[in-house]
Formats: sequence, C-alpha cells, structure tokens
Amino acid sequence: MMADKLTLKSSAALLTAGMVAVIGSALAFQYIGGYIPCHLCLIQRQPYYYGIPLGVLAILAAVFRLPVSLTRGLLLLLAIMMLVGAGLGVYHSGVEWGFWEGPASCSAGGASVTGSASDLLAQIGSEHGPSCTVAALRIMGLSMANMNVVTSLVLAAIAFIGFRKTA
Repeated sequence: MMADKLTLKSSAALLTAGMVAVIGSALAFQYIGGYIPCHLCLIQRQPYYYGIPLGVLAILAAVFRLPVSLTRGLLLLLAIMMLVGAGLGVYHSGVEWGFWEGPASCSAGGASVTGSASDLLAQIGSEHGPSCTVAALRIMGLSMANMNVVTSLVLAAIAFIGFRKTA
C-alpha cells in the first residue's frame, strides 16, 4: 500500500507540493484564465498561503533530522489547516448551491460608468469581486469550491499519514 511507503520526509514533500499545485492552479485561473475570485475563494486560499511555509519547514526538519516530534507536529498542524480548508470549501459550495446565504461581502459589485475622477476614487473602495453564489467555472460538474473540498481532504490525509510515521 502506498501509505506504507510514505516517510515523514516524503509526506511533507508531497503535501507541500500539493499545496503549491493547488495555489498555482488557482492563481493561473485568475491571472491567465481571467477568472476573478470571489470573497470566499480568496478566503479558501489562506490555509494554503499559511501552509506552504509550514510545509517547507516540515521538509527541512525532516531533511536535517531535527526531532521527529517537530516534523510530526508540523504535519499535524498542516492536516488541521487542510481540514479547515475543506470546511471553507463546503461552506462556499453550500453558498453556491443555495443551501445557505453567504456573507454580505459576497454580493457582486455593480459595474457602473464613472463620470469624474472623484467618482472613480469613491468607487475604488466600494467595488467587490463577483458574487459567491455563482460558480465562475464548473469542470465535470464541480466548481472550484467543490474541487477545493476534495483536494483539501486528500492533502489532509497525506498529512495525517505522515503524522503517524515515527521516522
């Protein structure tokens, strides 16, 4: 079984690479594909933004043979962070499917034509991203929030497997 072959070092490396791939994909969709993230999309990225540096620390702790408890502790923290990320994805998915309302910050800003520079300055602080209630993209029926749930759970599982290792 693959879980038996994972070591602390390989778990930390696979987990960190996975987090980098997820964030890299999200940023590629945003900056190359032109998909503007909504407020909840940006919040869902936070476990990854905080997790990647911790993953690098876990890799370094394993490579330099620091106390195993340090690497295991970092992997446990990362597993919890990925579970939080999955929870955020479930919440966002529920907003998209209309199961519950999202926060007020998720309403779409109206596009309006600005007549003067002072109006433009006033408008800058009031513009919002797209609505959180509509998935900007679905691939095989899954929105990006849905995919985040799946990837976060897979990454959490990798972290938990690594956490269980003693060397």
